[in-house]
Amino acid sequence: MSHRFISIWFPNLATDHQIRVRPELFGLEFALAAPERGRMVVTAVSAEAGALGIETRMVVADARAILPSLVVLDDDPEVTRQALHALAEWCLRYTPTVALDAPDGLILDVTGCAYLWGGEHAYMHDLITRLSDAGYTIRAAMADTIGTAWAHAHFGRQGTIVPSGEQRNALLKLPPAALRLPPETLEKMQKLGFYTINSFIQIPARMLRRRFGEDLLEKLNKAVGSSQEFIEPIRQAIPYQERLPCLEPIVTATGIEIALQKLLEMLCARLVKEGKGLRKSVLSCFRVDGKTQQIDIVTNRASHHVKHLFRLFELKIKTIAPGFGIELFLLEAPEVEDMDASQETIWDTTGGFESAAITELLDAVMGRTGTETIHRYLPDEHHWPERSVKTVTSLREKPKTTWRTDRQRPVFLLSKPESIEVTAPIPDYPPTLFVYKGKVHYIDKSEGPERIEQEWWLQQGLHRDYYTLEDREGQRYWVFRLGPYSEEENKERPEWFIHGFFA
Repeated sequence: MSHRFISIWFPNLATDHQIRVRPELFGLEFALAAPERGRMVVTAVSAEAGALGIETRMVVADARAILPSLVVLDDDPEVTRQALHALAEWCLRYTPTVALDAPDGLILDVTGCAYLWGGEHAYMHDLITRLSDAGYTIRAAMADTIGTAWAHAHFGRQGTIVPSGEQRNALLKLPPAALRLPPETLEKMQKLGFYTINSFIQIPARMLRRRFGEDLLEKLNKAVGSSQEFIEPIRQAIPYQERLPCLEPIVTATGIEIALQKLLEMLCARLVKEGKGLRKSVLSCFRVDGKTQQIDIVTNRASHHVKHLFRLFELKIKTIAPGFGIELFLLEAPEVEDMDASQETIWDTTGGFESAAITELLDAVMGRTGTETIHRYLPDEHHWPERSVKTVTSLREKPKTTWRTDRQRPVFLLSKPESIEVTAPIPDYPPTLFVYKGKVHYIDKSEGPERIEQEWWLQQGLHRDYYTLEDREGQRYWVFRLGPYSEEENKERPEWFIHGFFA
């Protein structure tokens, strides 16, 4: 299947946007102006001002001499750029691949999207109508190449749809400027009488290159499809996604549930076919007022089980505000994982993390309370306590080592050891008491020391001598002395820290 592109041009983007944000300007003769070489120069004009002879690049003083009632506003290119980016975001409802064609255009890769609207003609009509109704002056065209689509959007008939493979013939009657050539090249062509692309397209490439340079051939080849042209989307397309446009705006929770069910069936069917399951999914609801509502879910292991995924989404459907109606649903799976044969039958197994009941319970708890409420820890291959445990997000990940059982370790390990004050009868003996957060703990039993050296290949530092202490209340603690005692008089005594708590 060949690629299909739409080029959208907003000839009056700056003034159209001004009218949208300031409706009182509608129907007035106004212009935007910016300083240039010490003078205020017109950068954009409204349709009413343009019809009365005001043109861009005109000095503001001259423009006011022609039209005394002209309203002049300061131009801010950044505002126009933001408006163009907002339009690009809005167009994501039509395709996942939208790129800016600065300063006043967009390029849409609509390959495989038109069928959702009933064909290319219905697709183009809906796009042009919606943008026009929003108050924008728009010209658009569709073709197999970006170059041909751009040429017809700027110099062809409004809404042109060039049949697949016909881009060469579609360019013949257009002027050379339709190839996006620089002014100096166009000036040369004008002098030589090349008023249409047809007048030079048959000339051998070597002659065109010698006369006009490599740029002309490059632009021509891209337009006819002999060489590829790439765009930089405003948002990277997610490979696993499904779209569902609505004939009538959806305003009820029941309608949202029906749309979600259908999208999940389509997405999961594709995941099953490719042996994958999703770990995260996002449902975007595009409203008729241009706003977007989103809900998302995460799973503890890859899944393509429609009923289970629907139940997770169902918990959040009530948070969607449909407003005046939702016109398009988009379901994306930004995180997917491979699933082997045993995982694909998870819903028929029992025991441990392979149990459907346990997996569903974990997913449901996270769906209600958030992803930060459930954690899984595995042992890591380090002696240094802070590095000996790692947090993992997948139930599939297997430990590379076993939990250490030859030495007792606390149930709760502080992420960062906390300083304590200690009293010991002899320097190398265990403490007889320590003070932690203002409370004095008198020690009845102790065990240690256990020396743990710093992992020198990762970090330099002093060793630690760990003790397990039990106070008079029966509480047990894991404390350590940092570094050795020194018999030198001027040497400071080593610091003590608490690092963990036993059950």
